[in-house]
Order: sequence, then structure tokens, then C-alpha cells
Amino acid sequence: MASKLTDLENQLDKTFGKNAPQLPKNGKDMLIQWTPVVAAVIGVLSLWAAWNLWHWAHLAERVIGGICNAYTVAGCGAYVSSRFSLWLWASILLLGVEGVLYLLAYPGLQARKKQGWNYLFYGALLNVVYAIVSLFAGYNATSSFVGALVGSAVGFYFLFQIRGAYTGNKAPVSKDSK
Repeated sequence: MASKLTDLENQLDKTFGKNAPQLPKNGKDMLIQWTPVVAAVIGVLSLWAAWNLWHWAHLAERVIGGICNAYTVAGCGAYVSSRFSLWLWASILLLGVEGVLYLLAYPGLQARKKQGWNYLFYGALLNVVYAIVSLFAGYNATSSFVGALVGSAVGFYFLFQIRGAYTGNKAPVSKDSK
């Protein structure tokens, strides 16, 4: 599994790093400097999104259950399916794990360690999986899918533009330039 992830990382590095238009050095330096903060913010927002998805599904479940009970009491048969499908649970789980990975990345990114960058990479990969799951979860499936894929592509571009600062292939930003 680790070698397949390494192969995927190397292939994505060719696509989004080496063969892609390069950011200017000062742009990379600024990105490297701000990446820990951005990762922490995205981590918190991902956890918040997972909680909101769970909360709204529970609310919909209660409202639909109340309507179903009212119809049953009135003598009308009503069948309403649960909003808690496998795909909804998968979405909540993926968003939660993605949020945790981004928060775990913060200390490693601050210390310019490859492990911090790896957590961001794993989170970006999970976002691609989330895009696929969102196709089946309902609720604006196509726009969620496209949005998540575009977000992943943009994230991979920036991630692989700064990869060298965490792998030792390029000199990281000096402490004086902060």
C-alpha cells in the first residue's frame, strides 16, 4: 500500500509539480509560510461541515418522522425513507477524517517536516474519494462532485508546488524571510 501511495505521489508530482506552470519563488515562499494556518482553518471547517451534515440529517429525520406519524394517526399511509443512507454516513466520516488529517498536519508543516505535508496529501486524496461519494449521497450530487474535484485539483497544484520545501529537494523558506 505504501509503495502505491508513493507511486501515486510521484505521478501527481509530475503532473502538478514538475510539468505544471511554476509559481514564482516569492509566491511559493508565501504559500509555505501560510500553509500551516490554512491547513488548520480547513481542518476546523471540515469538522464543522461534518457536524453540520450530521445535524441537518438528524433534523430532517425528525421532521419527516413527525410528518409520517401525523399521516399514520390520520389514517393515511405514508412511507418516508431515512435520510441516513450509507452514502451520507460515508460523507460524514470522510469529512471528519479529512478535518483531523488537516489538523494533524499543522505541527509538521510548522516544522517543515514531510509528515506534515503527507497529512495534507492524504487529506487531498480523501477529498477525491469524498467527491465520488457525494455523487451517491444526493443533495446537489453533480455540483458537489464537480466542486470537490476542482477543489482537489487546485489543492494538488498548490501542494505539489511547495512539496520540495518538505522533501529537501529545494531549500525551504529561510526563517529570516518570515
